[in-house]
Amino acid sequence: MSDTLDSLRRAAASCTNCELYADATRTVFGEGPASAWLMLVGEQPGDREDREGAPFVGPAGRLLDTALERAGIDRDEVYLTNAVKHFRFERDGNRRLHKTPAVGHVRACRPWLDGELAAVAPEVIATLGATAAKALLGSGFRITADRGRPREWEDRQLVPTVHPSAILRTPPERRSEALDALVADLAVVAGLRPARSGRATPPHR
Repeated sequence: MSDTLDSLRRAAASCTNCELYADATRTVFGEGPASAWLMLVGEQPGDREDREGAPFVGPAGRLLDTALERAGIDRDEVYLTNAVKHFRFERDGNRRLHKTPAVGHVRACRPWLDGELAAVAPEVIATLGATAAKALLGSGFRITADRGRPREWEDRQLVPTVHPSAILRTPPERRSEALDALVADLAVVAGLRPARSGRATPPHR
């Protein structure tokens, strides 16, 4: 499985399936154990991820680490990836500001995500944010209506929730509540952990 992922990663590094590759620093492929029971699928790499070449290493990634720990999930047992592998942005002076990927970008990257799903074969998937959820569940999906609710998807359990970057955009006085809600959703995910992982699921705090 790890050999398959390595092959996919090498192939994705030279991906030109859409125009995003031209301005991005690099392809940001997924990372994590090839036998992970859980795959977290986000939207796209951000500025830090694009520069460092790894998923969820910026501010949203640090917040995700906090939420995972509180939910009883070790990041080291999770495969982390994104629906889109290149950073889409617009410039504001020297800054690069996040710009939501278009449907065409998600479609162009879908073979890479499908390859990761086939190689890792996780029992559980959690989508982070609307872009990732719609990539797998279709354009009619709504986060506000169905977040935190497990559903069967291609013989796996899938739990949609918000992207941690959405919490960072929440007004400061509501941020703690928003984080608690993400932790609650991830606690649902933790409860789906298969027995083969050999880990108990502690209650979230």
